[in-house]
Amino acid sequence: MPVNDFLDHIVEETKKEDTFLNDTNVVNLLFGLLLAGYESTSHAITLVTKFISEHPNVLAELTKEHEAILENRGLSENSDITWEEYKSMTFTHMVINETIRLSNMVPGIFRKVMKDMQINGYTIPKGWIIMAALPVVHLSADKYENPFVFNPWRWQGKELNAGSKTFMGFGIGVRLCVGAEFSKVQIAVYLHHLVTKYNWSVYKGGEIIRRPMNTFPNGIHIKIEEKYQ
Repeated sequence: MPVNDFLDHIVEETKKEDTFLNDTNVVNLLFGLLLAGYESTSHAITLVTKFISEHPNVLAELTKEHEAILENRGLSENSDITWEEYKSMTFTHMVINETIRLSNMVPGIFRKVMKDMQINGYTIPKGWIIMAALPVVHLSADKYENPFVFNPWRWQGKELNAGSKTFMGFGIGVRLCVGAEFSKVQIAVYLHHLVTKYNWSVYKGGEIIRRPMNTFPNGIHIKIEEKYQ
């Protein structure tokens, strides 16, 4: 049987004698894919819908960018989004980064201490596992002006595709999230179709509680209709 998808590759890998994919690692990997690969992106899509609904100026700029993409296609406006079009969505990526910053979809990342570390008079011994609490950075007034305000323009002129010491929504360093680009593509494609084809409004719910991830205790409900019927 030909190898067609990721699960097939995992099964084939487990058959090798020198593989690191034992039963425990396979279970952990699949659990991570289901949780981090589905829940995080769907959560971000919900949040970005709320944020642009509450900020008409952001929605207007976003719509302008995506309608320009359709205009540039000319007669082929029904074609799929190309990689070049995706990479041209500068403001869209600013919106995505700001949503990720505020969402704190991943409340923390773990790292192993490779040697004794001294931080503010404390010693973290070699071999310890530490967790970096991302909301402490992403919502810090020392790092971001008005950190609780949704403002995509704060990303103007900044690197939009990599992690940094002040933005770790997809991790940082060599352990950057393997699905980071895929997640951003999903959100960008969703936004493209949403702002070019539909009108909508939030009519119920939408209140956020931070603990530390953003959650919707009452859900969020929207009314949606096609723009051109």
